[in-house]
Amino acid sequence: MSAEKKTMRAVVQDDFGGPEVLRVHEVPRPQPLPTEVLVRVHAAGVNPVDWKTRAGSGMAGVLGQPPFVLGWDVSGVVESVGFGVTTLKEGDEVYGMPWFPRAAGGYAEYVTAPARQFAHKPTTVDHEQAAAVPLAALTAWQALLDTADVRAGQRVLVHAAAGGVGHFAVQFAKHLGARVVATASSARHAWLKELGADEVVDYTAVRFEDVVRDIDVVIDLVGDTHDRTSLRSLEVLRPGGLLIAVPAGVSPELADAAAAREVRATSFLVEPDGQALTRIAALIDAGQVAVEVEEVFPLEQAAHAHIRGEHGRTRGKLVLRTTA
Repeated sequence: MSAEKKTMRAVVQDDFGGPEVLRVHEVPRPQPLPTEVLVRVHAAGVNPVDWKTRAGSGMAGVLGQPPFVLGWDVSGVVESVGFGVTTLKEGDEVYGMPWFPRAAGGYAEYVTAPARQFAHKPTTVDHEQAAAVPLAALTAWQALLDTADVRAGQRVLVHAAAGGVGHFAVQFAKHLGARVVATASSARHAWLKELGADEVVDYTAVRFEDVVRDIDVVIDLVGDTHDRTSLRSLEVLRPGGLLIAVPAGVSPELADAAAAREVRATSFLVEPDGQALTRIAALIDAGQVAVEVEEVFPLEQAAHAHIRGEHGRTRGKLVLRTTA
C-alpha cells in the first residue's frame, strides 16, 4: 500500500467547544478486522447528537475526551472486507449507522465497522440522500415498531415533525396505518401533509395540548428543556398511552407525572440495525418513503453545517460530502 493510501482526511476535534474546534486533518486510514468492512465514505449525515457531543454533552460521556472524529451516518462503497464477511463484497454501495453510540468516525473518507451494521443503499437515491437516512430513520423505526408496536388505527403524535427524525416518523407511522398528528411551524404544514400527516398543529400559534387529544403514542423529539414539551404531552395521551422521550429521556418528575395520569413514559436510544435499514431501503425504493436533505456541505465546512443545524430549524437533514 502506498504512503498516500495509509492516510485519509477526517474532521477531528481536539477539544470540546463551538463549531470552530472542527478541523480537517490527515489521519491514519483504518483497516477492517474479521467480520468488518472498510467503506469509502461518499457522504456523512449531520445530526443534533453530533453538535451536542462536540460541545461536551450528547455522547461525549461515551466517546471520552477528545481528540475524536464525530459522525455516525454514512453512505459509500465497500472498499475491502475482513475475514468472515459473507453479506457484503467489494464494490457494494452501502449505508449505515455503525457503532452508535461508540465512535464511528463518520466525518471521514473511510470507516470500518461490522458488516451487519450496514445495508445495501437504496438504489433510487444518491449517496448524499442515503447518508441522511440511517440515524434519523432508525430512531423513528425502532421507536414506532420496536418500542411502541404501533398498530393500524392508533393515533400517533410526532413533535418536531419537520426535522430529520420527525419526517421519517410521520411516514413510518402512516405506513403502519396510524392516524398521524404532527407539530410544526405553519410553513411546514403542506409538506408534512404530503408526507402523510393527517393533522398538523402550529405549535407557535396554539398550545398543542389544547387542540390534540386521545393519542396512543407520542414521539417526543423536543424534550422538557423546551417549554416542558414532554410533561405537557402526557395530557394528550389516552389511559395506558405511551410517551417516548427521545432527546433527554424520562426524569423522575416526568415518571411520577405519567404514573399519576395512568400513562407510560420511556426513554429511548437508537441502535445499529442493518436488517431494519434493508427494510427501510425497500420502502424508499418503492416510493413509499421520501428523504429530505436541506443542504449539503463539503467536508471542510463541517463547522458551517453545525452552525446551520444549531441555529436554524432545518427541513429534513444536513449532510457532508466527503468526496471531492
